[in-house]
Order: sequence, then C-alpha cells, then structure tokens
Amino acid sequence: MPSRAVWRAYPSDVSDEQWSVLEPLIPRVHREAVYHYHERRMIVNAILYVLRSGCPWRSLPHDFPPYGTVHSYFRRWQREGVWDQVLEALRMQMRQQEGRDPQPSVGVIDSQSIKSSAVRGPEKGYDAGKKNVGTQATRPRR
Repeated sequence: MPSRAVWRAYPSDVSDEQWSVLEPLIPRVHREAVYHYHERRMIVNAILYVLRSGCPWRSLPHDFPPYGTVHSYFRRWQREGVWDQVLEALRMQMRQQEGRDPQPSVGVIDSQSIKSSAVRGPEKGYDAGKKNVGTQATRPRR
C-alpha cells in the first residue's frame, strides 16, 4: 500500500480496525505466486469505492489498482463465496455486540407480499397499472 502521505483517503476506505476484521476473511496471495502488484486492502478499498459511489468500474480513480484487476477480484471472490462469508461474519459480530445469540433462532416471512400461488395457476395475472385481475389480453376499443 502506498504511504499515507501519497495515498488519497476516500470515505469508503476501510479503517485499520475494520481491516483487522476483514483481513482473515479475504483470500491471501497464493504462497506459490511469483509476484503480486497490489495489496489486498487496496483491492478491497477499490471495490468498496465502486459499490459505495455507484460509479462504473472503468471510472475507478487512478490511485486504485486498474479497474480490470479490481473487477476480476470482485467477480472471483463473488464466485468463491467470499462476500457471503464476510456478510455472515459481520452479521454474527453485530448480533454479539447487541448481546444476542450469533445465530438467529427465528425467521419471519411476510406472506402479504406474495401476489400469486400455484393454486391460482399461471393463467391468472395482475396488471398494477390497470388494476385488472385475470388474463391480460388487450381489449378492443369501442
């Protein structure tokens, strides 16, 4: 990582405390790797910058690693389930800080949000714009 005098800090950058939590969850550089150019923390900071700002990958500021490198790490870690593990660990940590059991014991499903079921069949639909229930064929004008 460049020295702090050279590095421009962004609001999306992880703090030292946050990095101490994330570092064990992010895959390390393979020990047989001949070289690596970018530190894992820089890759994570770049990913968080894109996700927080909503900018396209190609618009990543130049103080981060190249956008292609950052995007490939993001996609690889997504396929490998790294982000799911990170979210699970952070959720468990938050529950413990709130004095709760790390694993939830109850789940709630809101059935009001389900518009259709197998009992009603696929032939019945709903047009929210016209507030029509039933098949949504166009009707001839009179």
